[in-house]
Amino acid sequence: MLLTSVPEKNQRNLRVVVIEDETMFRQLILLTLGKVKALTVIGEFGLGKPGLQFCLRDKPDMLVVDLMLPDLNGMEIAREVRKALPETKILVITAHPSERLPADLMALGVNGYVDKTEPIEYVLSAVETVRAGGMFFASKVRGKVGALAVQRKPMDVPLTEREIEIARLVARGQMSKEIAATLNLSVRTVEKHRANIMEKIGVREVASLTRWCIQTGLVED
Repeated sequence: MLLTSVPEKNQRNLRVVVIEDETMFRQLILLTLGKVKALTVIGEFGLGKPGLQFCLRDKPDMLVVDLMLPDLNGMEIAREVRKALPETKILVITAHPSERLPADLMALGVNGYVDKTEPIEYVLSAVETVRAGGMFFASKVRGKVGALAVQRKPMDVPLTEREIEIARLVARGQMSKEIAATLNLSVRTVEKHRANIMEKIGVREVASLTRWCIQTGLVED
């Protein structure tokens, strides 16, 4: 399932940095980004260290970064950018998806990621969704294709560690009372966390929350 959010009209120019070591794929990303209105690529790099230094100095609105780079891991780059530039959107591109990668990236504060085996058009959808304050996760793991774009209010980290823990338990069918007992919390605290989780990811019922958790890799189908 692929959901997209429509960006507002008259958006200000989006300043983007691309860090991707594969020259041909980097050029493909640049061509794809060229189709996005009000977007300017202010820097492109084949190595992580100079790309990270450029980001910290020039403070782009969005970073598109490969997960595996010759000199610096994309996770480390994302961590440093998130720490120094909380307003910068981060989109990870990877050829090495895994079942727990979405959860790891979300915990890190990444706004989305796209598997390189997916259609390049997914990059367009991801940029527009993240730009509008949403999250976008698209990957192919164990032969299953999944894509998720959830409209939400802009925030540095989509879910806290505690919220991720509770979201997983809710998706596995546990009631608030059971979760409270498992985590040694009050039922009221669990209910508050549940409400915050649903508000952040833009859903209203447990079924949608469960589907969201499956599609982002927090729990297995």
